Amino acid sequence: MLDISNAKLMARTLRTCLSERRIDLPHSACLELVARQFGFSDWNVLSARLEVRETPRVPPLSLPKDWFVVGSVSDTTHRLGLDPDRPGAALIESIVARGQGKDLTGLIVVLMQSIGAQDFLGQRLRLTAELRAQDADDATLWMRVDGYDRRGLSFDNMMQRQTDGPLKGTTNWTRRSIVLDVPEQAASLHYGFFLKGYGRAWARNVRFEAVGGEIPVTMTRLGETGDVSRMPRRPANLDFCER
Repeated sequence: MLDISNAKLMARTLRTCLSERRIDLPHSACLELVARQFGFSDWNVLSARLEVRETPRVPPLSLPKDWFVVGSVSDTTHRLGLDPDRPGAALIESIVARGQGKDLTGLIVVLMQSIGAQDFLGQRLRLTAELRAQDADDATLWMRVDGYDRRGLSFDNMMQRQTDGPLKGTTNWTRRSIVLDVPEQAASLHYGFFLKGYGRAWARNVRFEAVGGEIPVTMTRLGETGDVSRMPRRPANLDFCER
């Protein structure tokens, strides 16, 4: 018995049958007719119902303690958290297939931390992690230093680099680093990793360390800050342990 999952096939069949009878209707008109047959007001309404039905249902992942999610994410497009198959690694993955459902091109989903900068003033900090990608548009590490005036002082997400930039496609574990100065007027630090577009991205062995002036900074552009008063003073759970 036909149901709405056959709607697109029914529209193509209808157009072919009409064409054989020398009745020419565009594909869009046939889609509208099929939507009416199923009792929907138009194709847009039926299409939205199809998108919900076609979205794969996968169990959510547990977020690592002290980390949080931001970006263009919902439980029907992405899942983020601890990878049950890789202890000590965090995972961001799209669960919408390319060309099906919502278009994820250019959308960014982030797993991150924010901390106060007071314990790091006057230092040059290096953020290092191992990243891995599978069929990814872009998988990258990032860090930002913000001031009390809600403006960014320094920022790097590796997206503008010619070398040692974001991972693309499928890769093995790859070390990436960001180096930024924390000036005396800094208020907060923000860092993590993100997936842009489709694919899967992993991070593990996240580390912070102070480095000397001989290590060049990697700043690319500036950002904006959040509520500094609510931020912890130190990084936490960089090994992605469970709660």
